[in-house]
Amino acid sequence: MNSSEAAQLLGVSASTIQRWVKQLGLPMEKNERGHYIFNTHDIGLLREIQEQVKNGGLQELAAAAERPVRKGVIQAQSTDFVMMKKIQIRMEDIERSLNEKANDVVSYQVLQHRQEIEELQKLVESLSSRVQILETKLADKQPKSPAINEEPIILDQPTPLKRTKKKNIIHMLFK
Repeated sequence: MNSSEAAQLLGVSASTIQRWVKQLGLPMEKNERGHYIFNTHDIGLLREIQEQVKNGGLQELAAAAERPVRKGVIQAQSTDFVMMKKIQIRMEDIERSLNEKANDVVSYQVLQHRQEIEELQKLVESLSSRVQILETKLADKQPKSPAINEEPIILDQPTPLKRTKKKNIIHMLFK
């Protein structure tokens, strides 16, 4: 029977039963989880302790029952430390992997940019050679002496009056 069942049987709380066992140092069995297991002999012993507390025989227990003192010790279990260490190692592995991937991405981008720059340099060289060819062709077509800015010379152009007279004459004939 566990602590709560024994407490119901005796009419006290489970924490009172546990306090009696601890303060009196009673040798009780425990299960794999560390909970007390009570047999009929242990229940009889607990009844005697309950009678002594009521009669004032165990004044220390009676005083402790009046004002319960809670004490607790948290013990770090070694499995927690091992698990934390494993998690820390795993996180370091993930960070290292992430850094490697980031480095790979940056390297790829640098190579892409380098390739684009090389292509642009080839294009600039090609355009520059084409410009040189065009400049030489243009230089060949231009006269070697610089042209003087003169107004063009116009040789005898018929005046508009002469044209109109001929036109009028032709019109008159065909009317």
